[in-house]
Amino acid sequence: MSMRRQAVLWTVLTPLVLIAAVVAFVLLFDWNRLKPWLNEKVSDAIGRPFAVNGDLVLTWRRPEGETGLRRLVPWPRLSARDITIGNPDWTQQPNLATARELVFLLRPLPLLAREISLPSITIDGPSVALERLADKRNNWTFPTREDKEPSQWHLEVGEVVLTRGHLALNDAASKIELRATLESIGDAPLYDKDRDGPLAPSSAPSSPPSSAPAASAAPASGASVSAATGASASAASAAAANSKGEPVYGIRWRAIGHYNKATINANGKAGAVLNLRDASRPYPLQADVRVGSTRAQIEGTLTEPARLAALDLMLQLSGESMADLYPLTGVVLPETPPYRTNGRLTATLRKGASVYRYQNFTGRVGGSDLGGTLTYTQRDPRPLLAGELVSKQLRFEDLAPLIGADAKPGQAAARSPVRQPADKALPVAPFRTERWDDIDADVRFTGQRIVRDVDLPINNLQTHIVLQDGVLNLKPLNFGMAGGTLTSTLQLNGKRTPMGATIDMTARHLKIKQLFPNLESMRASIGEINGAAKLSATGNSVAALLGSSNGEARLLVENGTISKFILEAMGLNVGSVIIAKLFGDKPVQIHCGVADFTFTNGMARARTFVIDTQDATINGSGVVDLSSERLGLTINPDSKGMRVFSLRSPLYVGGTLKDPRVSPDIGVLALRAGGAVALALLAPVATVLPLIDLSPAEDSQCAKLLAELRKRPTAPPPGKTYRDRRAPASGPAAQAPTGRNEPEPRRQNPTAPAAPSPAPNRTPMYQGG
Repeated sequence: MSMRRQAVLWTVLTPLVLIAAVVAFVLLFDWNRLKPWLNEKVSDAIGRPFAVNGDLVLTWRRPEGETGLRRLVPWPRLSARDITIGNPDWTQQPNLATARELVFLLRPLPLLAREISLPSITIDGPSVALERLADKRNNWTFPTREDKEPSQWHLEVGEVVLTRGHLALNDAASKIELRATLESIGDAPLYDKDRDGPLAPSSAPSSPPSSAPAASAAPASGASVSAATGASASAASAAAANSKGEPVYGIRWRAIGHYNKATINANGKAGAVLNLRDASRPYPLQADVRVGSTRAQIEGTLTEPARLAALDLMLQLSGESMADLYPLTGVVLPETPPYRTNGRLTATLRKGASVYRYQNFTGRVGGSDLGGTLTYTQRDPRPLLAGELVSKQLRFEDLAPLIGADAKPGQAAARSPVRQPADKALPVAPFRTERWDDIDADVRFTGQRIVRDVDLPINNLQTHIVLQDGVLNLKPLNFGMAGGTLTSTLQLNGKRTPMGATIDMTARHLKIKQLFPNLESMRASIGEINGAAKLSATGNSVAALLGSSNGEARLLVENGTISKFILEAMGLNVGSVIIAKLFGDKPVQIHCGVADFTFTNGMARARTFVIDTQDATINGSGVVDLSSERLGLTINPDSKGMRVFSLRSPLYVGGTLKDPRVSPDIGVLALRAGGAVALALLAPVATVLPLIDLSPAEDSQCAKLLAELRKRPTAPPPGKTYRDRRAPASGPAAQAPTGRNEPEPRRQNPTAPAAPSPAPNRTPMYQGG
């Protein structure tokens, strides 16, 4: 053979021999010899003990989806059995995770570009034990070396298959204890066939390693991963939906445990193959989760789970109170009656900037319907909850839990540690302002029709709720009331301790007849009431806020009419009352009605209280102590013209807000009745003389009063004491109401009412109880 032919032969044979040698080495090499090196490298990389305790097996598979010359390069398939990942020394379990078998396919050509491309990963019998201590140390955060340079290699995973899994979670920081199991649906293994023909049976162990945490339920039989699992992952994931478009589930899961003393009971189904990259193949998901009284039922799809690109689920929520959702979702919602909602939850998921929309949901809260759309946006420094809510029929009693008004006497409101005193009308349940810093809100709410008691003349509600950096604004807070409107703005500063509050309220065109719909004698009354109030206060409950309120409130009535019977009854004109009852009521023209109250540290004082009509002038004075809820008011009627059988005397309004009492001045009645008896002994004709009222009424001061009261009320900032600008600058008179000689309220002992005085011009405090 010539030298030239020898050179050509060696040139041809040498690559073939090298290729044959490599192929022979790959086929005949015992890959278990690499385990010590592999265990050491992985342990060093993750900072935890890592071990492949079983066999390492390498086989080859025909490539899928490749074109051109890439089709000639086979894919290696590596199987590692009995894998363990260790735990830190402070944990209860020896291992963080174990698996009976880990199987993955590798695309070799991308290795040339420093890319590790794994078309599929199959994990058989995974068992994970997560632990976190009260000091927030956890075993799922791996240590990192500060001197370690960023890796130039990129990892890309296509699909993941899990079978017969177990999960244990013990979180002392969040008070969660959970055990979960995962199993395949059906008897056939997920990967029982390959395009090249049947695969060899699995040699994986039939039970989890001894280091696996105990599960709450044993997994079902079957569905082990074959030792010869091949490239059928794409075919399995392609079957995520059947021909009718219905989702096909490949695994089922169940979880039980406890969360902060509440029982967790959850179950559901999911797709057989989790595709991490292909957005055209959504991952089906179904779940029914119960945590205490809260229940969430979902069914839908998850898109691109590797980066959690999107969610599209039908979500049904129910529970005892929406406030219970806070520890589960981080969304701050108020206390409510039992609720149930059903709607569509969609999400665009981005790290630190995800957006969730619960859209077009419907449901009920207590006896009220509720619908709308809410959007939850992750952002810094606080997430935002925004949207619009509408109730077509709102039961007013369903709003009571918002302010703790659902408490029965002697019992606490829902989820409140404070009992409602039996003798108090104002709710004492505290607001939970400590959560207001966790979220911002911008929500509009409309109650189109309010179902309420007959005594409460409120028809509808409209408000715009804005929570920003712990400060809650209801601007506006509007009610349709008694044929008119009650417009207001309310601010609650939750960052202040105690909470600060400011309310600015205006009443327009309230119909007198509708304000007292149950009072028969009001049916002859017409006319409108207008008014305004501005108050500031501090406190963490309705009772504390009103008990510390400062500011002004005013009401006025112009050119209306009122029932004559009411005026006669207030003047105790016995004869006229009897006539009105026998022969009917008559409307009486109101020249003006004025009420002007100042509020000083919860003490509401009647600075002006006058009702001037064509038949009588009624003056009022006194105080209402909102801190102790006790009343001390005097009403002085002054008839115009002659009244027969008049026992006119001051009326005292005492008692409490919960139990008010009205009584006349006993001394005045006794003098008048005594005079009538004495005259009856002397001359029967003169008997009625003491009961005839001939005193003229003073000229009306309506113009002056109305001019003063048309000024807007004022209030100091929360925590500051109101100073009456119309009172003297100093001295005892500065604290006394104008126009009457009244004693100062005795707040040191509000439960000890003073005895009524026989003098008609004196107002005893807390008369009548």
